[in-house]
Amino acid sequence: MSIWVTSDLHFLHDREFIYRPRAVESVREMDEKILMNLQRFVRPSDDLYILGDLMLGGPDRLEDGLKILSQIPGQLHIVRGNHDTDKRWKAYKTLENVVEAKNSIYLRYNGYNFYMSHFPSLTANLTKESLKQCTINLYGHTHQHNNFYQDIPYMYHVGLDSHDCRPVLLDTIIEECELKVEECKKQL
Repeated sequence: MSIWVTSDLHFLHDREFIYRPRAVESVREMDEKILMNLQRFVRPSDDLYILGDLMLGGPDRLEDGLKILSQIPGQLHIVRGNHDTDKRWKAYKTLENVVEAKNSIYLRYNGYNFYMSHFPSLTANLTKESLKQCTINLYGHTHQHNNFYQDIPYMYHVGLDSHDCRPVLLDTIIEECELKVEECKKQL
């Protein structure tokens, strides 16, 4: 079993400023690319944390979005994003693959502490001896193309825009955060 994290899927969001940076020509192509990547990497026994903004579109598109979401493999843990309206939020909870839906999620994994939120959150400082003494914030929302918020090693962007429309393994996040800590120590 693996743990994957992602954010800002924006299924059905028919705006060029969302799908063009993702190297596709249409919202349909974006939706297919994201779903294909999720199905390629995430196994049914895996946990997938989605940190908000799963889908958009008007009320008439809700069923279309739910159909796409139901095809995502794994056990879905959802954090609410700014585009996750009350109606969408209620509908997500009806899907068989959704095991958890919260405003934020705290996870302890292999000695590391994670605070998962849609928005970036300052959760630690660099005065700690080790990354295991910090709480690492995993977030989305910003649509940035790099993985760290202002080069801070315990604020990691999991959104599709910095991961080529793919989810990222939690173990990979830990490795990248540890490398970023070492990089920051050399700059002090």
